[in-house]
Amino acid sequence: MLLLRPTTIARKTLRVSTRKFATDAGQLRRTGLYDFHLENKAKMVPFAGYSMPLSYGDVGQVASHNHVRTDAGLFDVGHMVQSNFRGSTATQFLEWLTPSSLSSLKSYSSTLSVILNENGGIIDDTVITKHADDAFYVVTNAGRRDRDLAWFSQKLEQWNSSDHSKNGPVEMEVLENWGLLALQGPRAASYLQALTSFDLTKLTFGTSAFIPLEGFNLHVARGGYTGEDGFEISIPPSETVEVAKILSKYPVQLTGLGARDSLRLEAGMCLYGNDLDEDTSPVEAGLSWVIGKERKDNGQFIGAEGVREHLKNGPPRRRVGFVVEGAPARQGAKIFSKDEQIGIITSGIPSPTLNKNIAMGFVKNGFHKKGTELEVEVRNRKRQAVVTSMPFVKPNYWRG
Repeated sequence: MLLLRPTTIARKTLRVSTRKFATDAGQLRRTGLYDFHLENKAKMVPFAGYSMPLSYGDVGQVASHNHVRTDAGLFDVGHMVQSNFRGSTATQFLEWLTPSSLSSLKSYSSTLSVILNENGGIIDDTVITKHADDAFYVVTNAGRRDRDLAWFSQKLEQWNSSDHSKNGPVEMEVLENWGLLALQGPRAASYLQALTSFDLTKLTFGTSAFIPLEGFNLHVARGGYTGEDGFEISIPPSETVEVAKILSKYPVQLTGLGARDSLRLEAGMCLYGNDLDEDTSPVEAGLSWVIGKERKDNGQFIGAEGVREHLKNGPPRRRVGFVVEGAPARQGAKIFSKDEQIGIITSGIPSPTLNKNIAMGFVKNGFHKKGTELEVEVRNRKRQAVVTSMPFVKPNYWRG
């Protein structure tokens, strides 16, 4: 298959990714695929407290990015925290922690949600899968592990010591050392279908099932972080390496953090720590859609008052997308309307798919309309930036 050759845009993107992920190493954790990555010539970098692959061998970031957009790539996302919540009031407990309508969610369906602090700020973004009214599978970010687990523990203790526990406690099980693999790309389904008797056409975007896969029985969710069709596969620790070997056979390409970041930004998806934090509400972040319709007015969830204030009167700032002329705008670049600074860039790259500089950031409310012409300061020079709708690249999800 023909892949685009690395160009100037490729080299720039790769340099940025190295800086983005090269944080203070400290004592890094490892996923169950650490040795597997080294065997496949991965360049390992610190990320969210883990040693993770940035790229593999001599395959550049843009080539990996384009392979996922046109074929299929396999990502190790085993650094993410996987947890089960069980109990007769598990639905109500998670509806207290998040603003989403989980009671109306169908079994084996998923939703993006947010865990909120008392002020309505985002502690973390999360994907919640409902297996039954009393059983949920929750995936949270590795970089928020300590904060999230402490919050869950504190809130479980509160919940289970209240009247809510009269029908039994809610319990949390962290799936320590479990693997999580993301097979992403327009050909991901055809490759996975060859390995299972399960009819994958019945597994639509946002749904999951336990699927037989080459002798294993694995939880497979249709979705991902790239904007492409794909699957996220949860794997017991003893089976992770073998499943990774099965899924990474040619032409599926092992893909690292560098391409994952550019793919998610083209898809308009947030990265916690860049685009989301505890001082940002879901309304500011453009995530009002995760708030259940019937919960916007009277839902009893943590942080509801602050969220309702933003829903009613509008937030002070809003997350928007940009196309930037000239040099790419990076995280921290200032956004101006004439001489007034009205915002800041939170993520930015040269887009390998569009061959344009794209970015997202927060601007003062009122400057967020599509087509608004602003300026971004890049390398001590103001450059034109036009507010653009997201996602930048049209999603390719399988909806049946």
